[in-house]
Amino acid sequence: MMVSEEEVLEAMKKAGKPLKTQEIADMLGADKKDVDKIIKKLKKDGRIVSPKRCYYEPS
Repeated sequence: MMVSEEEVLEAMKKAGKPLKTQEIADMLGADKKDVDKIIKKLKKDGRIVSPKRCYYEPS
């Protein structure tokens, strides 16, 4: 199942803590590879930050 950038951001906001890609994928029932692509794009666009290696949260 393809997920949107908004769904990924929403999952991060709901969690209220930095998440790993796999945790986001599990929350959304999505494929880790799809979530990976979205995270790369969100990071490039400055919409999320990585407070520590492999963890992401909204900026």
